[in-house]
Order: sequence, then C-alpha cells, then structure tokens
Amino acid sequence: MKRVYLDNGATTRTHPEVLKAMEPYFLEEYGNPSSVHSFGREALEAVENSREKVRELINARDSQEIIFTSGGTEADNLAIIGGAMANRKKGNHIITSAIEHHAVLHTCQYLEEEMGYSVTYLPVDRFGQVQIDDFKKALRKDTVLATIMAANNEIGTLQPIKELAALARENGTLFHTDAVQVVGHMPLDVQEWGVDMLSLSGHKFHGPKGVGALYLRKGLKIHPHMHGGAQEKKRRASTHNTTGIVGLGKACELARRNIPEKQKALVSLREKLIKGIEEKIDEVILNGHPKERLPGNVNFCFKYIEGESLLLSLDMQGIAASSGSACTSGSLDPSHVLLALGLSHEVAHGSLRLTLSEFNTEEDIDHVLEVLPGIVEKLREMSPLYKKD
Repeated sequence: MKRVYLDNGATTRTHPEVLKAMEPYFLEEYGNPSSVHSFGREALEAVENSREKVRELINARDSQEIIFTSGGTEADNLAIIGGAMANRKKGNHIITSAIEHHAVLHTCQYLEEEMGYSVTYLPVDRFGQVQIDDFKKALRKDTVLATIMAANNEIGTLQPIKELAALARENGTLFHTDAVQVVGHMPLDVQEWGVDMLSLSGHKFHGPKGVGALYLRKGLKIHPHMHGGAQEKKRRASTHNTTGIVGLGKACELARRNIPEKQKALVSLREKLIKGIEEKIDEVILNGHPKERLPGNVNFCFKYIEGESLLLSLDMQGIAASSGSACTSGSLDPSHVLLALGLSHEVAHGSLRLTLSEFNTEEDIDHVLEVLPGIVEKLREMSPLYKKD
C-alpha cells in the first residue's frame, strides 16, 4: 500500500544530512559544553556554530540574540512570561489573537488568571487575519507585550507582522511572534519585520524534535523561567542539548539553500491539491486565506461528516493527515481557530488539514485526489445530516 505523509505541520521527517551531522555528538564528541576540558570546548564550539546558523537563517544581527530552548512551546513561554515579567513597570496589559497556538493562548491565560495581567484577545476576519486597525485600537499606554503568530498552524494564514510590530514599537510595547510554522519554509528577516522576539522549532523544518530557539533582540530584558545554571547567558538554565542543537543548526543551514525555489514547488503542489479537492468534491470550504498562506498548508471543512472519521479512513489508505493542531488531537472539541473564523460547531468538526514538505511529490497529491473523494462520499452516505439531491 502506498503511504503518503501529509502531516508536516505537526512534525517533519528528519533530513538525512541532519542525522549525519548529529551522530558524532552521541558517541564521540559527547562533552558538556560548560566543561573546560577539550571535550567540553569541542561541544561548545559546535553549539556556537549552530547558534550562528540560526542567526543566519532569520538574519539576526548577533548570534547571542539566539537562546536555545527545548522547542517552540518553551520559546513561547520564555518570551511571553519572561518578557512580561521583566518589563512589568511598563504595565500589565497584553495583546494576542483568538487563533494563537495553545502554547501562546494558555500562557497568556496563565498570566491573566494567576499573575494579574489583563489580556486582549483580538478577533480575526473570515480568512483568519488580524486587522491592523483592531490591533492599533487595542494598544494602551500600559500594553507591555503583544504576541501575534506569523502564520497559523491550522489554516496557514499569514499575518501582517511587519505592520503590527511597527505599531507596537511606536507604543513602546514588546512584540513577539510565534514563527514556528514559517521558519525554514519562507524567507524571514527579523530586522525587516522589526520584531523583538521570535520563536522557532527544529522539528517543523526537518530538524530533530526537542530543540528550538527564541530570538531576543539585543538590549532587551527577559526574566528567566528556568533556574539552576548560567547557560545561555543566564537566560535559560539546563545542560545544553548539544546533539539536538547541532541538528537544529544543520536544519537551518539546509533550509537556507534555495528557499524561493522550494517555496515555489510547495505552492505548486498546494494549489494542485486545493484545485483538485474543489473540483472533485462538493460542499467543501477552504479555510484560511486563499493566497496569503503557508506554501504547504491546505485546510478544508467537508460538510456533513466528522474529521475524525475522515482521518481514520485516510489512515487505512496509507495517508497521514490531521484535523488541526497535533497538540490538541486528543480533544473532541472543534478547533478554536475554525470557530474564530465564524464557522459553526457542526461544520468545524468536519475539518481536514493536509500539510506538505519538500519530500512530497506530484504522485502523492494524485494519490490523495484519487482516494479522498470516495472516502467523503462513503462517509456522507452514512451521515444522517447529508441529503442527496
């Protein structure tokens, strides 16, 4: 049976070159980067080389603006809690959007419920975009932090980060963006964007799981959320995950190669998949912005059926997909992102997310378009909500 992996928004295949780069740090160069002997110095050099590769990918000014973390979730927590706590003299108001990843939403809720912060959750339009005027109106003198994702992990919609960050800067407000879905897939320049903080995660662009980074603009204060060591210039305690950091650095190096060409190829596959679904299956809704979206993201709602049944049926045909964020895959509740777009609970339950990577092919798309229509027809025939004309 042909197997097709279209859940790259959840995690990606580790690139063979990344694995090869990591191997020596398991068995040969296994020193602690904080140790002063030769084993430690060699490991520290590898960590700093990777820091430079992350810097190059996002065009930070200084490699010391890169703080290594265990992934995107930790980077989000460090940015939001650390940024808000370290700059509380400015105020206790935070701005975010209603469609953020739960790593951001739950962190903001924690600050709101446990630490006395006030949080504004901005609505989005029907395509999932934050409106610049809404953001501008929400800014207050006591707005200490704004956090808006660069691209949504479920529907792929891109946000006007450059414009939002400029407004925040004018107001003296720290601006953070969760760019986990963007880094490695699209050109990204933190200096051009004007952001103060940016989160990324290695396993979203063919690096290893369990490692990520936070970009923190030089000169800004942040309150560490982990204590116990002087690693990362006292900003993030814990022994360095040298092997993972080396893998992240290699993934960044690979991602820099021909990003425009890889992006163009992904957009071509994405558009073929979207067009095929719309032509072969009736009563579907494309979620997210039709053009301003991640190059490899496709998200549809199929009326009259449940996404879970659709996923299981696709899996039986060797096709891996998702109905939303992998972090909430065990939940029976409809996606908070789709509800924020104005979709009903009933329709939102019928969502399917298909996310591509550079390892996907035209044949993969053809296979999905061959299999999916029959699955949808079969499930609809079983649904009491579906009425054929």
